[in-house]
Amino acid sequence: MLVGIFVALPVVLYGQFEEADRKSRELVAESLRRDGWLVAQALGARLEQREDLPPAQLNAMLEKFADNGTILRLMFQPRMGDAAGGFFFVASAPRMPADQLGADLDLLGRHGILKSLGESCSWDKPVEIRYRQMDGAEEILTSVIPIQGRRGCWVLVSADNSSAMLNSAFGRPYWQTDNVRMAALIYLALAGLALLVAWRMRGALRHFRRVAGDIRRGGASASAFADRNPLPELASVAHDFDRLVQDLNRAAANIRSSAEDNAHSVKAPLAVIRSALQPLKNAVPADDQRSQRALQLIETALSRLSALISAAQRLGNDTADFIEAPKLRINLTQVVADALHNARDISSDRQIRFVRHLDDNVRVLAPEGILDIIMENILDNALGFCRPGGTITTTLTRSATRVDLIIDDEGPGVDPGKIEHIFDRNVSIRPPAKAPSGEPSHAGLGLWIVRHHVEAMGGTVEASNRAGGGLRMHVRLPRNNW
Repeated sequence: MLVGIFVALPVVLYGQFEEADRKSRELVAESLRRDGWLVAQALGARLEQREDLPPAQLNAMLEKFADNGTILRLMFQPRMGDAAGGFFFVASAPRMPADQLGADLDLLGRHGILKSLGESCSWDKPVEIRYRQMDGAEEILTSVIPIQGRRGCWVLVSADNSSAMLNSAFGRPYWQTDNVRMAALIYLALAGLALLVAWRMRGALRHFRRVAGDIRRGGASASAFADRNPLPELASVAHDFDRLVQDLNRAAANIRSSAEDNAHSVKAPLAVIRSALQPLKNAVPADDQRSQRALQLIETALSRLSALISAAQRLGNDTADFIEAPKLRINLTQVVADALHNARDISSDRQIRFVRHLDDNVRVLAPEGILDIIMENILDNALGFCRPGGTITTTLTRSATRVDLIIDDEGPGVDPGKIEHIFDRNVSIRPPAKAPSGEPSHAGLGLWIVRHHVEAMGGTVEASNRAGGGLRMHVRLPRNNW
């Protein structure tokens, strides 16, 4: 955008200034031609009285009208019967040495002025011709005015060599004027300076981004922004980022500490309740089914509370790890392969078949161990629903911008009305056969943890029922090319 502005702006301005200069030149040229016409009228009145004036008097007459850089030349073309002859240089103001007369006529001839006058001596010729004399001086021819006489055609050629005229665009393209060239040099210098500043800012921001990436990956100290910032203009921003990193580290420490403290505070009372439950179980008669049922419900609730506490503690530690732990380039292909190997060993008695289609060496940016937790929870959910002898198919692919992990099972699927809630916290929809007591045998945190970790990595996870039966888990993670 910056380059586009610097390219378009001078083009637009040049067009506007050139048009204004053209109109100004037209006014000045018209004024000069009008002055030449008035001089020609005065000369014509005198020549009409007497055409055989000596050159000295003609020079004196022209000098009365030549001022402020105006150059006047008077030439004469005598009539020879029905034909017209060539032009003779008669007078000039200022006076021209005799040895320059021939060169001056040749110069006018090269610019086509004499030829055009030879073709017709009955009209004013508006001209704007810039030329250089033999001595190097520049002149601008502004008008050629014929004066009809009894013996022939007189021609008054008006030129100008004043500095104001020579510095203008008369007789040459507008871009060749000194003002335009100076403005172009200044503009190019400013454009180069602006591009240099922009390039330097771009480099500094890229460096800033690299520092942020180092901090995100855990490879820099808490003061890395301020220490490694190359631009004074970004010093306050760097300090703000440092304070943000410090706040995040403190938050991670608080999360980890709170998870440990809460787990310890709740586990102790649960241990007391579990210890006190054993004497009650021994004291209740075996034939008292109602009391036995109540004891069983209490024991199941204690187990579920223990699972919830352990899961909450683990989640707190994992959340802290996301902030504190270094982010590494984890080989997701290897993580998936290891998780499938462990799942095959666990479910070997159920004869579940595992099919995998994995791209080689797929890497993502993540804290160590997080991807193992994601795979463990997804496969645990798939094994919990997959029937004996069923198949679990895992597909891992990568594109230019993302990584796709798809796990298909051959279970019963999920009620379409509930499928949007399976990632909610404390939601478990395991089949009743898996929980004979009537209470869920899982805390309902597995898939919630999966979504929490995937979204923390900048990805998404969704579940859908397969057309042929079973459930599909689709995890999308950003691909990190660094």
